[in-house]
Amino acid sequence: MRQERIEELKQIYKDMLLDNVIPFWMKYSPDWENGGYYHYLDRDGSVLSTDKSVWIQGRGTWIFSRLYNVLEKRSEWLDMAKLGYDFLIKHCFDTDERMFFKVTNDGRPLRKRRYWFSETFAAIGCAEYAKASGDSNALEKADRIFDLIVKLYKNPGLREPKVYPQTRQTKSHSETMILIATAQVMREVKNDDSYNEIIDECISELFNSFVKYDEKALLENVGPNGEILDTLPEGRCINPGHAIETSWFLLSEGLYRNNHDLIKKALDILEWSLERGWDNEFGGLLYFTDLHGKPPEQMEWDMKLWWPHNEALYALLLAHHITGNEKYELWYEKVHKWTFEHFVDKEYGEWFGYLHRDGTVSLPIKGNVWKGPFHIPRFLLYSLKLLERMEGTK
Repeated sequence: MRQERIEELKQIYKDMLLDNVIPFWMKYSPDWENGGYYHYLDRDGSVLSTDKSVWIQGRGTWIFSRLYNVLEKRSEWLDMAKLGYDFLIKHCFDTDERMFFKVTNDGRPLRKRRYWFSETFAAIGCAEYAKASGDSNALEKADRIFDLIVKLYKNPGLREPKVYPQTRQTKSHSETMILIATAQVMREVKNDDSYNEIIDECISELFNSFVKYDEKALLENVGPNGEILDTLPEGRCINPGHAIETSWFLLSEGLYRNNHDLIKKALDILEWSLERGWDNEFGGLLYFTDLHGKPPEQMEWDMKLWWPHNEALYALLLAHHITGNEKYELWYEKVHKWTFEHFVDKEYGEWFGYLHRDGTVSLPIKGNVWKGPFHIPRFLLYSLKLLERMEGTK
């Protein structure tokens, strides 16, 4: 990538992060009365619902702590991180140490799910906040949460099954990939390579069960021994965004370990997923595709969502940085152009999250139970720091 383009992208991402996205969430998200973050936000930032997703409380705690840790020691970012952390600790844990999925604005429980994703986002939030604040209690909490996550991952029978296991047993790629990412954050915060063991276990599971080289695909759901369940829509399901996100988790791990074989495998996943997910008719990444090209069961399969494009941009930039291969730069520029032309709200700030297949806006909202201050600022922050490294190598 040319030096001029690196400098241009640095400015684009810095401006988008610090003058657009973060100010939007700083202005409209904090609940200074009850703690935590509002995130059901309309296009203009007005609150559509006062309920609170526990995912977003953890993710918000992480991103504001991360900004403080790696970009600039701004007191307002640490204050925002503390707002999320305190709410998590006070309101988001059940008596069995599992976490809720959704609570009221003042922290009363509404929903609790069998999955442990609330826990993963709380773990990274607590860990990153501990580093930012120096609060040893926050790190101890992150440790306890992480230990519980690993216990649940290794003992799936401890949770209520999604379907009757006597009839059908399946397992999900999402658990493997999110545990890799969570362990990577814990390892970085604590400077502790003992987390490599669970990361290795997850990587082995990923390639032994979910990555199918014959099909050039990473599947979302497989049988208990990695069988392709090709008579079922969920067994043929490919989530290009998830697969691409996994690819950059693996690229990062390959860099950390200086493992060229892992980097090569991660690049394979990235390329397969882009080829399967890119919409050649309208541009952008499809939300779901089918292994054999059959109609996906998800009604939203052909929508264009914000986060797969965030993940693709960082994955492609990282792939180009590692390899120097022009094909990743060309892919990057194609995805970058489509993303910035369609998702950015030039009138009210922040990004639209949900587009029709042709790139027109489906929902003008800026946040809901899933969309909050996470994928967009993470991609912008990580890309900005990577571009700084790329600039330094020129």
